[in-house]
Amino acid sequence: MPEQLELPQQGQQRQIITDSRKEETTMICKRLNLNERPVFPKRAIITAGMPYGNKNLHFGHVGGMFIHADIFARFLRDRIGKDNVIFISGTDCYGSPIMESYRKLQEGGYEGTLEDYVRGNHEGQKETLKKYGISLDFFGASALDDAGDIHKQVSGKVFKTLYDNGYIKKLSVPQFYDEEKKMFLNGRQVLGKCPIPGCSSDKAYADECSLGHQFLPSELINPISSLSGKKPVLKDVENWYFDLEHCIDMIKEYNDFLRKNTNTRKYQLETVEEFLKKPLLYVPRKYIVDLEKMSSMLPLHNLIDEEKKASVAFEFESLDDRDKAKSILDSLNIHYTSGKTLVPFRLSGNVEWGVPFPECEELNDLTFWVWPESLWAPISFTMAYLKTMGMENDLSKWWYDDDAKVYQFIGEDNIYFYSIAQTGLFAGLQISKDEKPDMEKVHLSHIIANRHLLYMDTKASSSSDIKPPTADELLEFYTKDQLRMHFMSLGLSSKSVGFKPQVFMKEENKVGVDMVLKDGNLITNVFNRLIRTCFYAIQNNCNGKIPKGEACDEIRTMAEKTVLEYERHMYNHDFHRISYVLDDFIRAINKHWVNNVKVADATGDKELRKQLIIDCFYACKIMAVLIHPIVPEGCEMFREYLNMGEELWDWNCILEPISIYVSDIESHELKYLEPRVDFFKKHECQFEVKCIDKY
Repeated sequence: MPEQLELPQQGQQRQIITDSRKEETTMICKRLNLNERPVFPKRAIITAGMPYGNKNLHFGHVGGMFIHADIFARFLRDRIGKDNVIFISGTDCYGSPIMESYRKLQEGGYEGTLEDYVRGNHEGQKETLKKYGISLDFFGASALDDAGDIHKQVSGKVFKTLYDNGYIKKLSVPQFYDEEKKMFLNGRQVLGKCPIPGCSSDKAYADECSLGHQFLPSELINPISSLSGKKPVLKDVENWYFDLEHCIDMIKEYNDFLRKNTNTRKYQLETVEEFLKKPLLYVPRKYIVDLEKMSSMLPLHNLIDEEKKASVAFEFESLDDRDKAKSILDSLNIHYTSGKTLVPFRLSGNVEWGVPFPECEELNDLTFWVWPESLWAPISFTMAYLKTMGMENDLSKWWYDDDAKVYQFIGEDNIYFYSIAQTGLFAGLQISKDEKPDMEKVHLSHIIANRHLLYMDTKASSSSDIKPPTADELLEFYTKDQLRMHFMSLGLSSKSVGFKPQVFMKEENKVGVDMVLKDGNLITNVFNRLIRTCFYAIQNNCNGKIPKGEACDEIRTMAEKTVLEYERHMYNHDFHRISYVLDDFIRAINKHWVNNVKVADATGDKELRKQLIIDCFYACKIMAVLIHPIVPEGCEMFREYLNMGEELWDWNCILEPISIYVSDIESHELKYLEPRVDFFKKHECQFEVKCIDKY
């Protein structure tokens, strides 16, 4: 491993409840069945996929991934202690997409430098994330400031380690060249059609499509230069590649281990499985005159001839054999397409705006290709953060210690890079190529891939014909809490879902309620009303003090069930199921209040009213702990009105009565709640007769 990744000693857990309160605390979570509860690590890194440095954040960046990562990071801070959690992300500054956007901006008269352009976007992204309450400990930039300098050092060490471990090879591969502009083209400077059969991507570039499929430049269908509009030619260029094909067995082993032993999402594992096939060529039957003769001309292969299929498949043992077969088919003018498989993963290129590549074997003046260096950028950002905290030598206890775990939230388009390429790269940093790895002992990240967050019913993309709203625009019509509740509830763990904010719809397209408001109503209406009612009841009946006593068995049993279900869904990152659990619990407690207060009013039963206040304050405290990671500000306001400290969020005591947090519950005064004070607020435009529509 690089020098920075040496393991330190294990840190200590926090202890929130002070010694003076211990004697009043009953056995922690005594009612919970510990055998049913998931186990969380002692320390955790959470990363959220990095946005490119050429754009502001659209709603998909925030709602499709950042909010989910933030909810989990906030939960873990409450669950295992805030000192044991680091949440990081940053701007992906390098690569041809950024150069291309900058070039177009210059054509419009922009006079700033490329670094000025990236820095402006970085600061804008940081500000947007702040508006949504994304609680990053560090939001860096791979090309800027101290984080950028550290990233360059880490990149050099990563290459040296992979090179020394035998995974790096130098290959001469065709690259697109624009003869009119007299220059090599990179990434987004070439547009074409993806050659992978069945791919639904609307755009493909030099060696990858918008859905993350990887292929060789020579395979791109109908390539066009974005600079000249002409068809580019291919010229051989030497670059450094990671031998990803060699890793196919270890990735298979690891994928099987994840399937049997972890909660990795099933569709994610299936996506990885698609790339772990042997090299395939598909030849449409209409191009085959004599199958036996054609087959005899190709290198050793397995012929897959299924009558009902429109193509015949040829399966080869290696990429070299597949490439020889392609040359033979090309010479015969026979059309074919390639199947998904692992191809050498390019590490270097000749893009001027990139991390400098180490000089090696007389191959000079190269830069890192943006995708591989972006995979270890979170390590660089962690180092930059630890440096600001005076803990420069602590990196390995976060990334490579058995007591720690790294959770990486991404979009499904990036599964290839994080679940395949990163698995090979990070394993290659820990073991040499001639070793047989034990994949259960190699330290790798836990990848959480969300499905597509669509706009209406179309894939959200800032480059698509239908422009989605920016994340900032949404905040003109909805509060961040309403949006956080809504995006959490969409079920992106298992399916692609359309985001349909009605303020961005034409009037004739609006059907039913605005789901953003509906999902937000659980806190802005139901929970908000319940908390206020409890405070007003205490102020009117109990002199501003919570009565002493235990919640009834019905409420405690309901709370236990809710906590267990919530914890399990959070462990599995099934955020939409959490919204169901919260909805059931909050509405049940609200019903408990309404039904019993009627009886208390009708009978004048003061004991019933007292018990009802005890029940509902206990339930509200548990609700606040559960909702705290999702919409923290209103929960913090609830804590302040309770006149209690941060220990309220400690999961060790989540089922304990409120009395354990104070020295004497009978003398503990709550903060006075004025009439019509909201803990969870609606957007100001929602109080008008009708919120102004976008259209």
